[in-house]
Amino acid sequence: MNTEVVRVGDGRAPSRRDWMGLAVLSIGLGLIVLDGTIVGVALPDIIGDLGLEFAEAQWVNSLYAVVLAALLLSSGKLADAFGRKRLFIAGLLVFIGGSVLAAMASGAALLIAARAVQALGAAMIMPSTLSTVNAVFRGRYRAAAFGVWGAVISGAAAVGPLAGGALTQWASWHWIFLVNVPIGAVVITGALATVPETRGVRSQPGADVDGALLSAIGFGMLVFAVIEGPDLGWWSPKEGFNFFGLEWSADALVSPVPVAFAIAVAALVLFVRWEIHRDRVRRSALLDVTLFDLRTFSWGNITAGMVAVGEFAIIFVLPLYLVNALGLSFIASGVVLAAMAIGAFFSGAMARHLAARVGSPGTVILGLSLELAGVVGLVILVGVSESAWVIALPLIVYGLGLGLASAQLTGTVLQDVPVEASGQASATQSTVRQIGTALGTAFAGAAMSVTLAYSLPSALASAGFSGASADQYAEATRQSAGSAIAALREQGSSSVFGAQADDVVHALSAGMGQATQIALLCAAAFLVLGLVGAVQVKRASEASSAESS
Repeated sequence: MNTEVVRVGDGRAPSRRDWMGLAVLSIGLGLIVLDGTIVGVALPDIIGDLGLEFAEAQWVNSLYAVVLAALLLSSGKLADAFGRKRLFIAGLLVFIGGSVLAAMASGAALLIAARAVQALGAAMIMPSTLSTVNAVFRGRYRAAAFGVWGAVISGAAAVGPLAGGALTQWASWHWIFLVNVPIGAVVITGALATVPETRGVRSQPGADVDGALLSAIGFGMLVFAVIEGPDLGWWSPKEGFNFFGLEWSADALVSPVPVAFAIAVAALVLFVRWEIHRDRVRRSALLDVTLFDLRTFSWGNITAGMVAVGEFAIIFVLPLYLVNALGLSFIASGVVLAAMAIGAFFSGAMARHLAARVGSPGTVILGLSLELAGVVGLVILVGVSESAWVIALPLIVYGLGLGLASAQLTGTVLQDVPVEASGQASATQSTVRQIGTALGTAFAGAAMSVTLAYSLPSALASAGFSGASADQYAEATRQSAGSAIAALREQGSSSVFGAQADDVVHALSAGMGQATQIALLCAAAFLVLGLVGAVQVKRASEASSAESS
């Protein structure tokens, strides 16, 4: 039987090696978070270079999160059983290998497959980091440790766009993946020297293979349906669909999308019932359903999921708008998006001190309120201003909220979780966030794609352009996620529109601005749900504190 190594559970101050290990773990997880955001700014260049369609571009972002969501619960169990440090290092090696494959990609299929390999490595890293921090730092030192951990994570998420813009502008998009190789090597070296090995108590026999398959099918089908809906049709088929030789005819009664939704619902319902059954018969389960009896854990996960949807919706749509509609360079786009980093670094460092006054749940509520205010500001300014630097202002406000919420939400969610369950609890929270990440890209992309189908032809018609050629170019713009605008801007008067090219570019950019507003409103709606959840977390935390006293 394995036993948990709890180094400071008796209240003893963490050693210098413990703090250094925390830094290494935070940087390792920051590398994973960075990879989730660094791709955004480079995506317009990747679309143009590899000839990706809108749905393929969404899969470059979403498949990473889908595979993570599918594997995190299983890898959390593996980390508890075989050692979290061991799995952390193994995950880094796999992640580095996937990064090299992604950098070598010459087409959509290879790039998407490489992203799946990266996600496999990331799934081994994520639960290992958080559960190790939760096991090593206890008592009054725990809040400080999670504050450092959260600040690094929010900072990595905010810096990603700037790094992506710089690497794409001055090198090539391939380097957004190659940069992971030297950083990963440094983290592996640091982990070997500073990170303690911890394990969980294995109290129940068996491997929950059925649960792993059901969760993977459910999450995968849900994201597939949202991403492919605009192209394949939400109910009636718009076009045929081929998947590994299986053909879905365009003449079928329904498109694959409602079928995928139905499979997702059935698989996820069966998954929950199966996990309850595994717990009842005292067999090892991927999801410890008893953890959701802890109100701080259940409400906290709902909040984390909603926040992730809103956050990654923004990260997906804004780079497309800035580069394609406003015509910014990749580095300029990265600088604008890095405005989030200004707020995130500042508030992340201040979060612990603010939490000492108003409590961690109160800090999360304040953070989400600022995030929501920032997104509303973005919606307004995208509609009335074409200045990218004006758009950066609400991003600073959003970053302030991101730093506060990220730094304190994790510790609040896990505050009532027993140490021996920290691995699975951490994996569950990470899974929820990754589901939110995938759905954020999917929902924002779907909202943008659906709106573009109407806003682009309408904008062209208002500018005096109609007919088959205008409709054809509008559809090409939608399919390319706006990259056709950038191409037309470069061609200028030598394009098929001749001297009217600038007028067409302006009309298409206006249509894309409208679609961006709708996608941002979608993000705002999920942040509102997250704010409601955060209020419930605060109430649950206060009730828990009252009971313990």
